[in-house]
Amino acid sequence: MHSLAREPPPHGRRRDARRVFRSRLLPSALGLLLATASVLAGPGSSATAAAAPPAAVPSPGAVPVLWGWPLAGRPTVARPFDAPPTPYAAGHRGVDLLGAPGQPVLSAGAGVVAFAGMVAGRPVVSVQHADGLRTTYEPVQPVVAAGRPVARGSPIGVLVAGHPGCPAEACLHWGLRRGEAYLDPLLLLRPPRVRLLPWG
Repeated sequence: MHSLAREPPPHGRRRDARRVFRSRLLPSALGLLLATASVLAGPGSSATAAAAPPAAVPSPGAVPVLWGWPLAGRPTVARPFDAPPTPYAAGHRGVDLLGAPGQPVLSAGAGVVAFAGMVAGRPVVSVQHADGLRTTYEPVQPVVAAGRPVARGSPIGVLVAGHPGCPAEACLHWGLRRGEAYLDPLLLLRPPRVRLLPWG
């Protein structure tokens, strides 16, 4: 006489189901939850940050722009720089740029306003820069005071009409010097030259 297999009691079936869930279904469910969380977490999640492309790195050859025109755009040079042969000889110690009365005058580079006032009856603004350079702007009605830091391209005054020798109603006389030596301010706008030196 064959013995019949007895069906396990209901509580035994519940224990078996729990074992199957823990060993097989639970790991799969956890994996699905983690994958969903990483997608929904958004840009702040570590998974998204790891997959994000790296930030752009400036090219080693890129040169920062330190200087700009003191008038908007690219003004016409009405009279170029003419270095005097001696400190007391005649010459043109700067460049004259065509402009319009009331036009904003901008600082050519970052620095500190060294002077803003009248010189020999003309309104003048000068800005002290790094490396001992100083730029001057005339005739300019200042909107800044001495001691104020300025950035490249920030307004320092408005152009006034009546510059001697100007072929138009208004010209900006833009000067540059290092110490007592006058330099051509247009040199500031030329990109620096890079020279490769031999090894050794």
